[in-house]
Amino acid sequence: MKLILFNKPFQVMSQFSAHETRPTLANYITIPGIYPAGRLDADSEGLMLLTDNGQLQHKISHPDHKEAKTYLVQVEGIPDKEQLHRLSQPLNLGDFTTQPCQVQHIQPPEWLWPRTPPIRERIEIPTNWLAITLKEGKNRQVRRMTAAVGLPTLRLVRSAIGPYSLASHPLLPGEWLEVTLK
Repeated sequence: MKLILFNKPFQVMSQFSAHETRPTLANYITIPGIYPAGRLDADSEGLMLLTDNGQLQHKISHPDHKEAKTYLVQVEGIPDKEQLHRLSQPLNLGDFTTQPCQVQHIQPPEWLWPRTPPIRERIEIPTNWLAITLKEGKNRQVRRMTAAVGLPTLRLVRSAIGPYSLASHPLLPGEWLEVTLK
């Protein structure tokens, strides 16, 4: 049974099948018979897990198993206590209400690579970093959560899934590593 940690670059599609305009996982990983256990949208970057085992894929990606996922989020603005509190509580996003999660205002991660292309920055509006740990992961959920509290997401990097993290397995964008199952 294989488990692959992959650092998905910005603008890469979380699929092996060809895409009309963007690179896919097939541009980086040529191991036959593996599949992504979960997805990241094209605008997001960071840790993905891939496996050749259907049961493991289901266990990692299905929300019933509540595998914690941590995202490092660069937001526009300065988060205050009220915004951080609102993010950590159930938040009504219109079509669903989020589950409670962990939210921290953090320093910019020292180990994080520069993004290509860089994010847009405005001189008069500061940016800050949050670490958000969820046990769910609906489509564009983190971006929608930060926007709902007035902190638009500029950059989104998934840094950890369960016991696996980019901090403990430093991989540059596009790099992958086969690991022993924990």
